[in-house]
Amino acid sequence: MKNNFILAIICCIMILLCVFNIDRISEKIVKLLDNNPEVVILPGNEYSKTVNYEFVSISDDYIPYSYNDLLDILYSAINNGWEQFTFYCPSEYNDCLKDIEKISNDSLLLTHLNNFVHPFNSFTNLKTSISESGEINLKISYLYTKEEEEYIIAEIRKIIKEQLTEGLSDYDKIKILHDYIINNTKYDVIRNETGSSNYESYKATGLLKEHIATCNGYSDVFAIILSELGYDNYKVATTPEEISYESTGHVWNAICIDNKWLHIDLTWDDPVSKDNSDYLYHKYFLVNNEAMAEADKGEVKIEEHNFNKAIYIEFID
Repeated sequence: MKNNFILAIICCIMILLCVFNIDRISEKIVKLLDNNPEVVILPGNEYSKTVNYEFVSISDDYIPYSYNDLLDILYSAINNGWEQFTFYCPSEYNDCLKDIEKISNDSLLLTHLNNFVHPFNSFTNLKTSISESGEINLKISYLYTKEEEEYIIAEIRKIIKEQLTEGLSDYDKIKILHDYIINNTKYDVIRNETGSSNYESYKATGLLKEHIATCNGYSDVFAIILSELGYDNYKVATTPEEISYESTGHVWNAICIDNKWLHIDLTWDDPVSKDNSDYLYHKYFLVNNEAMAEADKGEVKIEEHNFNKAIYIEFID
C-alpha cells in the first residue's frame, strides 16, 4: 500500500513536469521529426574573413538546401578555423548526402575553396563522415600551428614596420613589399623538380626563416601581408584541369583595390636563371586579365595562369 502511494506521487510529479515543460518537449519532438537538429555555432577565430565572394559566401544558418549551400557551409567552417563541425541534411534536400559526398571527394574543388580563406585557416586535410540519418561531421586539420602563426605574424609586422612609411599610396606600399620578398627569397627548384625538399618552401615559414619558397610559400606570405594591411584578397590557382600539359599547378595572389580585382604573381616576378643571377620583374604586378595574358606571350607557351573563371568570378571580364 505504501509502495503504491509513493508510485502515485512519482507519477503526479512526472505529469506536472511534463505540463510545465510541454513547450520544450514539443520543440524537441518537432526537431527530431523534421530531421533538423540544432547546430552548434561557435565564433570564428581572429583570422576568419567577414566578406562574401561570388563563388562562396559565409553561411547564416548552416542548414543546406542546395549544392551551393553545402559549398558555403564547408567554406564557412574552414574560414572560421573550426577543427570539428557537425551539421545536418534536411529532409527537403533529397540529394544532400550524394552532393556532400561528391564535394568531399573532389580534391581540386576543395583546393579552390581553400584559396578563399586566410592562409592560417587553410587546411591540409578535411575528413567528412556521413551518416544515413543526415548527420555530417567535418574534421579539419590546418596547415599552420599556433607557434608558426605567432612567428609569421611577428616577422611580417616587423617587415611592414621597417619597409613602409606613412603617406604611401596603395601601389607604392604593395610594390615595396613585393620587391622586398623577391629580393630576399630564392625559388625552391629542387622541390619543383622532385616533389620534395629539405626546406619548408611550401609554407610561409620556409620563406621567412629559410628564404626559400615555391609558389605556395610566396603566395601565403603575400596573402598574410595584404590581410595585415587591410586589403581584401585571396589566392588564385590553376590546376591540371585547366592546362593542356602535365603540371603540378600554380598559385598566386589576387587583391581588390578601388573595387577592382588585380593579379600579383611574386613567383613569376622572381624568375629562376641559368647562371643563378637574381632578377626582379614587375610583369605580373597588379595586372588585370588582359595584362597577364600579354605578359605570358612569348616563344614558350605559358598556361600556368589559366584559371577557372567560374570559381574566381571576380575576374570575369
